[in-house]
Amino acid sequence: MKLCDPALFRQECYINGRWISSRKTIVVTDPSDGAVLGSVPALGRDETEQAVRGAGEAFPLWSRLTAKKRSLVLKRWHALICENENDLAYIMTCEQGKPLSEAVSEIQSAAAYIEWFAEEAKRVYGDTIPMSQEGKRIIVLKEPVGVCAAITPWNFPSAMIARKTAPALAAGCTVIVKPSELTPFSAMALAELADRAGFPPGVFNVVTGPAEEIGSVLTGSVDVRKLSFSGSTAVGRLLMRDCSDSLKRISLELGGHAPFIVFEDADIDAAVADAVASKFRNSGQTCVCANRFIIHDSVYTEFVEKFVQAVEQQLSVGPGRISDHNQGPLIDMDAVEKIEDQIRDALSKGARIATGGSRIPGKGYFFEPTVLLNVLPTMKILREETFGPVAPVSSFTTESEAVAMANDSEYGLAAYFYSRDVARAWRVTELLEYGMVGVNTARLSSEAAPFGGMKKSGLGREGSKYGMDEYLEIKYMCIGRVS
Repeated sequence: MKLCDPALFRQECYINGRWISSRKTIVVTDPSDGAVLGSVPALGRDETEQAVRGAGEAFPLWSRLTAKKRSLVLKRWHALICENENDLAYIMTCEQGKPLSEAVSEIQSAAAYIEWFAEEAKRVYGDTIPMSQEGKRIIVLKEPVGVCAAITPWNFPSAMIARKTAPALAAGCTVIVKPSELTPFSAMALAELADRAGFPPGVFNVVTGPAEEIGSVLTGSVDVRKLSFSGSTAVGRLLMRDCSDSLKRISLELGGHAPFIVFEDADIDAAVADAVASKFRNSGQTCVCANRFIIHDSVYTEFVEKFVQAVEQQLSVGPGRISDHNQGPLIDMDAVEKIEDQIRDALSKGARIATGGSRIPGKGYFFEPTVLLNVLPTMKILREETFGPVAPVSSFTTESEAVAMANDSEYGLAAYFYSRDVARAWRVTELLEYGMVGVNTARLSSEAAPFGGMKKSGLGREGSKYGMDEYLEIKYMCIGRVS
């Protein structure tokens, strides 16, 4: 792997300030060609418990530092990430597959979260509350939760670590990161830079290995006071159940099936441009990407013609390390077979392919950017989350019909709609059962905004001042005999 700083490519885990190896390892491959990149330790219960103990021992010192001192360490981490963004992006592209330009954007996003929460560390405010009883005063304090665990996904292997750990560290918590076994090297590189930034031993830890063994320790330990997870709804449900015995706090950022509504008064060219950008970012492997295109009858033909043309002319599929390509591979063969199954089901029930529709022969898990027309609610692709470059298009006649179609999902993460009507912007936003709504835009993520969903898309919020609250306990102090 060609890096300006080869030391960023680590093949060990980081526990209590030390790099740990193991006889048992997990091989990591490049999804664009199957080439072996390296391996990481397959740790188990003992090593995970060691990480929990180290984080627990580090917590008193880290939490008692002034907010300004914690902020300074986070800012050094932020600066190191910015200085090494090209190496970090290259590591990510090799193990995850996304184009280098997207990988650089993700590193910049990760750095932005760290910078934001470095500042928020100094703004954890309490309250004084008027007391109804004479001679007493009420003071509300906010304190760090304690040891926190973060289980992060493969599709955004750096940004998700930053979005979960930065607020925890800023609040005074210590953290244990369990990255996906498909993309562990991004986590190791961030750990290397965290070490250089000066986090004390035990404050920031990374463990890799079988999800069942590591997860059972993190969910079962009474010393882990908070768990944050991004991934599938099925796994999130299991983690929530397993956390119940220890009654630990939990944040879940789960599946999404975002509707993309285009009303008759929309700017069609803007909607088409955003539809392509949203649907095909990371080859459709994002939880907030547009998944269901719901287009008004009167502009359906215009939208479809322009959308298909843009897909065919603007998207180029190939290895992410080659700058000419803006569509990388899917993460593995399971991902390819899932969208093939959805397409077969849709075609068998009357849908038709406007463009694409097939895997690309050769090495790697590449799939053609695809647009499906005449898509009906009975088809799998409108019922199941699609984590791939397939855009199913349906039509509607009335506003209430569009809202009903959009809400007809167990998920409630993100939704998008396009209209020039200001009254409709408020009305439809309030009717949509989603935690995030983009009006005339399909780019929602920002370190300053609360990211999270409703229904089976999870619990809690990440990013923004609300993201800090997820890692803080509220303590009420009543002072008597004041007068």
